[in-house]
Amino acid sequence: MRPSEKGWLKEYLDFRKDLLVNFTHTAAQTGSHPEHSLYRMVQPTGLMYGQTVSSLDHPDHENWNEKDKMKILLAESLISSSLLFNNNTIKSADEMTGVIVRTLENIGNFYNNIFPELNTPSKSLFGKKKTPLEVAEKILDKRIERTSEYQGNFWTYFFHNSLLFLDVFIFGQWIHTNADKIVADFFRYEREELRFSVVKVIAAASHANKEVVYEEKKLLDFFLHSTDLSAEKRKEAIKIFERGIDISEIHLPAENSWILKKFFLEMAVLTIWADKRVEQGEMDFLKRFATHLGFGDEDLENSLIAIEGFVLEHWEELGHLQNKQDYNQVSEQFIKRVARIAEKNKGRLMKELQESEEMMMLLKKARSNELTLEEKEKMRRELIAILKKVPTFVIISLPQKFLTLPILLKILPRNIFSEGVN
Repeated sequence: MRPSEKGWLKEYLDFRKDLLVNFTHTAAQTGSHPEHSLYRMVQPTGLMYGQTVSSLDHPDHENWNEKDKMKILLAESLISSSLLFNNNTIKSADEMTGVIVRTLENIGNFYNNIFPELNTPSKSLFGKKKTPLEVAEKILDKRIERTSEYQGNFWTYFFHNSLLFLDVFIFGQWIHTNADKIVADFFRYEREELRFSVVKVIAAASHANKEVVYEEKKLLDFFLHSTDLSAEKRKEAIKIFERGIDISEIHLPAENSWILKKFFLEMAVLTIWADKRVEQGEMDFLKRFATHLGFGDEDLENSLIAIEGFVLEHWEELGHLQNKQDYNQVSEQFIKRVARIAEKNKGRLMKELQESEEMMMLLKKARSNELTLEEKEKMRRELIAILKKVPTFVIISLPQKFLTLPILLKILPRNIFSEGVN
């Protein structure tokens, strides 16, 4: 399968059908809010940050280029959004097929109405009616063609392509409406306003320490080339960036959502990361911005954990970010943040530990014998599974590769094993 060739979407949906059914069942079982589930699915893939670092398990994925991967991530995110907000539980592959067909129709209608520059007719030149799958495939091809090629700069790629997340967000709202002209006009307006709000977030974060450095000035250039803003809006964006902007002026829809606010907050965090250092004035700004969004200190801390975990997990793939952040510094910050959460949830972790027969067996053996490499790996996987029971990590994805056994032992409360085994 090649995402650059005709018929890629059908092949991919056939490949992913069982996994998508399992995904919706898992989300239903955890009882998570759909937006929390969507965040948990989208954030680790890199789509929110304009990246393509997700572990795509298709056998051909190593032959895909960056745009191929981005196309797959966008398709999967749009479909997952539709499934998560589906009111009825999907019980079989046939029911899944029906939902997918309706989702594909929605994707075609959504982009044709809200992104007129991607307009794709439902009939061929010879008058033959196209299937929803054919229309959706062509539209997704066009959408990804308008994203940026990777050219060795994390920030260029980030600000060009992170706007794809707004597609997913607005689509999640669109599928609940009757798509008449008034509704379409509203969503086109919202699309422009939300994109312009991202400009304001970048400007506000860049001015957080009262000094706009070279790296931050480049951010606006990168972003303006990707937004399709009108000439008038571009002029306004440049003025805003030159003088800064008060947090209160950043637009949020009246029905603002948790995941949209998370996106804005994490955009601000990454903007502040652009000049290598995070100073106290910038942390104060992030706290004020989090409060403006309706978040508390814990929500900000969780976003910092999510971003640090994402970067640590994909450090080698994000080589273009390595000259901006120091690995050891990010690692230490992440370990301290997660350790604080583990300490707060010590009782829950100890209970989970005691209820895991495999962990108890391994801990008892470790008291008198050296564990084998296989047993150490089992212990590592089991400890991550236990950490995932903490409410914070139901929403935030933990970096699997980064969390080696020695790092997990740094994170978990010091006496948890001695108290847990007794």
